[in-house]
Amino acid sequence: METAKYQDFAKEKLGFEFNDINLLVTALTHRSYVNEHKTAHEHNERLEYLGDAVLELVSSDFLYRNYDFPEGIMTAVRAALVRTESIGAAGRELGYEPFVRLSKGEAHGSVRAHESILADCFEAVIGAIYLDQGYEAAREFIAKHILSKIDTVLDEGLWRDPKSYVQELAQKIDGVTPVYRTLREEGPDHDKKFTVGIYVGDNLKGTGVGHSKQEAQTAAAREGVKKYRAENQIKN
Repeated sequence: METAKYQDFAKEKLGFEFNDINLLVTALTHRSYVNEHKTAHEHNERLEYLGDAVLELVSSDFLYRNYDFPEGIMTAVRAALVRTESIGAAGRELGYEPFVRLSKGEAHGSVRAHESILADCFEAVIGAIYLDQGYEAAREFIAKHILSKIDTVLDEGLWRDPKSYVQELAQKIDGVTPVYRTLREEGPDHDKKFTVGIYVGDNLKGTGVGHSKQEAQTAAAREGVKKYRAENQIKN
């Protein structure tokens, strides 16, 4: 029976059995699968909606109780913790990617689309855990897989807007405003990939790859921030 493999996954990776394993199955079911398989009656968007709300509450409560940050910084730190890339990576670390139910077409979609789908599924899994096991179980799941990354977010300044932050660092340390240069464009129009470098004077401070120039610039800026912080031993 198909649900058995989902129950095995839950016991191995989540540490408990679902009372209603169909909640987990639904959490890992993309809309495209339901459109292609008429026997599948529900996709994960409602659970994603619920899980997103639980994730926001748990992370907000955690930051409020543990850090004396003003509201604006708490909001920025929370955004860094729960951004699409972060929660998509957390889902991949859990190993649920092979269990995600997609249409054949969506299964061969772009890397960017898959990243978003994994993030949505992660939020839906939170919603499923909340409904099946209660708030405390959902809170523990989020603490283990998301809030545990807080030290990295703070130590590497990931909560700051990377383009603004790298400009601030470049002007303060080198007295120069950084510029971005597109180094490479590749791929078909529907799945274009850009490689961008950030330069301070003639020095390449970082490169980034993205499906738009803006996305690639942000990734390059993030690498530039890491390099500046490492070279100048910046700790906060």
